[in-house]
Amino acid sequence: MRHGKKINHLGRTSAHRHALLSNLASSLILNKRITTTVAKAKALRKYVEPLITKAKTDSTHSRRTAFAYLQNKESIKILFGEIAGRTADRPGGYTRIIKLSGVRLGDAADMCLMELVDFNDTYKKEGAAKKAKTRRSGKGKKEETATITAEPAAAAEAKEEKPKKATKKAKKEE
Repeated sequence: MRHGKKINHLGRTSAHRHALLSNLASSLILNKRITTTVAKAKALRKYVEPLITKAKTDSTHSRRTAFAYLQNKESIKILFGEIAGRTADRPGGYTRIIKLSGVRLGDAADMCLMELVDFNDTYKKEGAAKKAKTRRSGKGKKEETATITAEPAAAAEAKEEKPKKATKKAKKEE
């Protein structure tokens, strides 16, 4: 029984599993999207998301720690350059797993597409204003909404005070 065991061993020894996850993570970082099995993608998510979080602070210690996991200089450059720049304002959830229909022919394994969220332009809304991301409680929100609702009311009163222009129909009736 596997009571309380969080790691999916993927039918491999620990060294083989670490090498597999390292290679998958490097491929994901270099290509931004990979096709793999659902079980490997779920294991990879736990492996690569802490690395992306660590890449947000570009220090020698962070780079050495990430290199210990990835063992690939090119993927480290892309991780700390391009990927860290795009994910700087995201508080987590850097990867997306999209299950594909059908199974692998050899062993009928469920397949999926794993991608980095900020690199897929299909799901992005064009022209959408970015929301202020906060994790604080909504104490200050009530004051902001009160000022926002008060401003349109003042603008509506100002419009009513302006004299209306006489239209052609109004002139004919007079």
